[in-house]
Amino acid sequence: MFEALVVGVSAGGLRALTEILPKLPKGYPLAIIIVQHRHRDSDNFLTEHLNELSSVCVKEAEPREAILPAHVYIAPAGYHLLVERDKTLSLSIDPPVNFSIPSIDVLFQSAATCYKNRLVGLILTGANSDGSQGLKFVKDYGGFAIVQAPNTAEVDVMPRAAIDLVDVDKVVPLEELAAFLTQARFKQNSTVIREKLDE
Repeated sequence: MFEALVVGVSAGGLRALTEILPKLPKGYPLAIIIVQHRHRDSDNFLTEHLNELSSVCVKEAEPREAILPAHVYIAPAGYHLLVERDKTLSLSIDPPVNFSIPSIDVLFQSAATCYKNRLVGLILTGANSDGSQGLKFVKDYGGFAIVQAPNTAEVDVMPRAAIDLVDVDKVVPLEELAAFLTQARFKQNSTVIREKLDE
């Protein structure tokens, strides 16, 4: 059974996340961990706005915090967000990766190492290639890779870069992503997963 969903998003992220998170049910079975590219001096508007709209708990990630189902953890501005092997969160002020801090690749790679085949990776709208290598890590460790359909992205550079590099499992239009993530039966057997997600 999948345990966590990691999400990478950049330019156009407010619209994309607003389209997805408020439509997830209160008892959503996965933990959701998000890197949204933000300026170092960004405030908490994104987190607070999404939490007001959503049934799942949306909060800024804190160091040493346990990762729980039906919770959404958003990387704070100016820090890389990582998943530790004991399924807690940590923050880093290491240099930018792909010109980004927080970096999607950093989150995805650490999460893949922890969750392996129990991880779902999702790349949304964005203006650079950050996240492509991270999504490849998710696939290489046995996870499931999803990309927003580029023609539904506010900026299609990031999803196209991910599709070019990774043999993704599913490309889904933005308006269908919430239903897809909610209705799919997340089961351990990869054949069952792929059959269900391809319906």
